Amino acid sequence: MRDNPKVKTPVIRRLLRYTLLYKYRIAAALLVLCLAVGAELAGPYLAKTMIDRHIGSIALPWKQFDAAAGAELPADVKRIELEGQLYVRSDWIAAYTEGKTFERSPFAGGEDARILQIGRGMYVLHAPAAEELNWSVVREADTGGVAVLRGTDKNNGAQEVAARKLTAAETARFYGHDMMPAFRLLALYVALLFAGSLLHFIQSYTLQSTALRMIQQMRMDLMRHIQKMPVRYFDNTPIGQVVSRIANDTEAVRDLFISFMATFVVSSITIIGIYIALFILDVRLALVALAFIPLFAVVMTVHLKYTKRFVSVMRARLSDMNAMISESIAVMPILQAFRQEKSRMKEFETLNEDRYINNIKNMRVFSLSSRNFTGLVGALFTACTVWYFGGQSLQTSISFGVFYAFIEYMGRFFQPIIGIFDQLMNAQRAVVSSEKVFQLLDEEAAETAKPVNPQGARRPDGRVVFDQVTFAYKEGEPVLRHISFEANKGETVALVGHTGSGKSSIMNLLLGFYEPSDGQIRIDDRDIRDIPKQALRQHMGIVLQDPFLFAGDIKFNVSLYNKNITPEQVRQALADVGAAGFIEQLPGGYDEPVVERGSTLSAGQRQLISFARALAFDPAILILDEATASIDSETEGLIQEALRVVSEGRTTFIIAHRLSTIREADQILVLHRGEIAERGTHEELMKLQGRYYRMYQLQAGIGKETEASVITGAS
Repeated sequence: MRDNPKVKTPVIRRLLRYTLLYKYRIAAALLVLCLAVGAELAGPYLAKTMIDRHIGSIALPWKQFDAAAGAELPADVKRIELEGQLYVRSDWIAAYTEGKTFERSPFAGGEDARILQIGRGMYVLHAPAAEELNWSVVREADTGGVAVLRGTDKNNGAQEVAARKLTAAETARFYGHDMMPAFRLLALYVALLFAGSLLHFIQSYTLQSTALRMIQQMRMDLMRHIQKMPVRYFDNTPIGQVVSRIANDTEAVRDLFISFMATFVVSSITIIGIYIALFILDVRLALVALAFIPLFAVVMTVHLKYTKRFVSVMRARLSDMNAMISESIAVMPILQAFRQEKSRMKEFETLNEDRYINNIKNMRVFSLSSRNFTGLVGALFTACTVWYFGGQSLQTSISFGVFYAFIEYMGRFFQPIIGIFDQLMNAQRAVVSSEKVFQLLDEEAAETAKPVNPQGARRPDGRVVFDQVTFAYKEGEPVLRHISFEANKGETVALVGHTGSGKSSIMNLLLGFYEPSDGQIRIDDRDIRDIPKQALRQHMGIVLQDPFLFAGDIKFNVSLYNKNITPEQVRQALADVGAAGFIEQLPGGYDEPVVERGSTLSAGQRQLISFARALAFDPAILILDEATASIDSETEGLIQEALRVVSEGRTTFIIAHRLSTIREADQILVLHRGEIAERGTHEELMKLQGRYYRMYQLQAGIGKETEASVITGAS
């Protein structure tokens, strides 16, 4: 999933493309989330219904009838009987008379009554205007007896009335018709809590597993991309930075998908659901609560504006520290040998201190604009709401059930806001990391064909032609100038010259790691620019001066997951290079584990295994880049013998400092300052008595002096 690097695509849009890969899973998770939020937010509304219709309904107006007169009441009307009196609540009367027409209402003869709660006591009194008065007890009575209550209006006018105090059993009787509906609502409330928890688990698991899939896809895209990138990129980029992109930055993007995105989606749907519930409850309260949205939006905008620069510096310093750590570990023997530990620590401390300072600044902004601000606003708003509606009669302004539900919903409203604020830092870090990840993905990469089938692909003959090749790592500073030579099938071509003369550069061009600035390189008369890189290297084998062994066992390091290389071929390749002797003496034999790049093996043993690896792949072109430089004379003799066998039918290139190892080469190219100074066989060049002759004589002289000094020292 790469974009054209020449066309800048917004980071959010590119992240959205990864999201769309799993759009159906996300859509299903969002549907479950809506159900979960609905189940969760239905709770306060059910509580409001329970309070207003059943728990608080005892305070509604009642009609009181004598038992004799009550006989005329409709049989299907709910009623409460107490000491020869029948009580019918106003909402029961309204439900019975709704849609019906009467010549004379069957409830016309009843006397108005009201039940008040004062403190812990419940009182029955006859006062039609009772709802407009504030009541207090003047003279208390025994339970079931008569008490005197005083009602005070808003003008401080007072009246005293007698009221019967109900016993606990009598109070329960007045709730008799409300008990089962209230229990049903309570059971539904509990069921919704369990359903909401289950649905939240399903949506959370789905969203987070989907986010992990997205990051898995992003990491695979990065890994595939860096393997297509030219070697030139890695020449100029610290390895630690690349590792940081794939490991740390993608992990930060994971936090965006898992933490912020999940939190933002859940919080947004929750807030929308809360506003819907508020508008259902009371439009006035909902309109007041709407003022918080622009307020928090402004605060979040300011928060993101000031924290982005701090997060950018923090991520950059983390990348720099990773690069320094990676480099320090790789060259630790050099650091310790030259006593550079303190200077290295100072450099690391500078980077670490800079990251710490920016982290502190970021935390200051976060602390001021996140949980504390939201909590303060929420507490002040709740206090103002209680003061405003509590200063009036709750019965004339809003019902107690609505007031309870409103407070409950507003308490839930601030929780998702706090959740979004808490995840803003992760979101900011993830966006910055995303920019780094997409910057790496936008780096130019070599186009590669689909994996070539080794069985069906035609094996090249191995005829290599360099035709006036010029190459420069940096523009204007060529390291190769007009290189021309030809290597036919089965020939061995040796490249010699001083350090920096261009030997390895020629092989890097042949392998397609770099493109020549001018000229052509052809294999079997085909320009290698027209050959996909995988196809180009499929029939090439290379052995480097510093052999690299992978974690695994010895046979794996020879076959490298190639199913076409059998265990018998692995053993044969190791035997051909003379490695079977020491391998069979190892405790695990061919299954001996290789750890830490083969540190438990000697340099010569590692080199023999890398030789076997190249031979097992049966290349048409074999490249030996100073492969015998770190091998002792006895091992070198084994390899020379093996090469005589395996070189037949192959084009072999040897980069050598030991001139004694290339005496049998069909062609020797002597390089000097990027140009071919001499060419020919060993005998031809020795007769020429030029640069090659002097190099050979110098090495032979040093060899004789060394041998003489050893003999003298031994004697």
